[in-house]
Amino acid sequence: MIFEYIFNFGNLFVLPFWVLMVVLPNWEVTRKIMASYIPFVVLALLYVYCFVASLDPEKLEEFANPTLAILADLFSDEKVMTTGWVHFLVMDLFVGRWIYLQGQEQQLFTRHSLALCLFAGPMGLLSHVITLWVSPLLKKSAEAV
Repeated sequence: MIFEYIFNFGNLFVLPFWVLMVVLPNWEVTRKIMASYIPFVVLALLYVYCFVASLDPEKLEEFANPTLAILADLFSDEKVMTTGWVHFLVMDLFVGRWIYLQGQEQQLFTRHSLALCLFAGPMGLLSHVITLWVSPLLKKSAEAV
C-alpha cells in the first residue's frame, strides 16, 4: 500500500515544476524554483527508500545478470515498478530542468521540448538538441533578410 502512495505522491510532486517550466518559463518565481536542487533531493531520497525496500537477495541476483524476461518479471512487482517509476520521474525532471535552464540562458524556445520530455523524456531531449542546432541557422537567415 505504501508504494501506491509513493507512486501517486511522485506523480503529483513533479507536476508543478513541469507546469512552471512550460507555462510560466520567464516568471522570476519559476527561475528561482528551478535553480534549486531541493526537488531532486526529495525525489532521490524517495528513490533510495524504494530501492532499499524493493530489493531482496534473490532480486539483486537477478538484476546482476538480467535478461529481458527477468526484467519483465522483476518489474511486475509493484515495489520494483515504483522504484523504476520514481527513477524516471527524477531523471526526466532533471533533463527537463537542464533544457529549461539552457533555454533561459540562450533565449531559446523550449516549451515543445519540455512538453515532450514530460511525456517521453528521450524525445524531449532529442527535440531540444535539434532546437539547439536549428536555432542559430534560423537567426542567421532572419538577419540576412
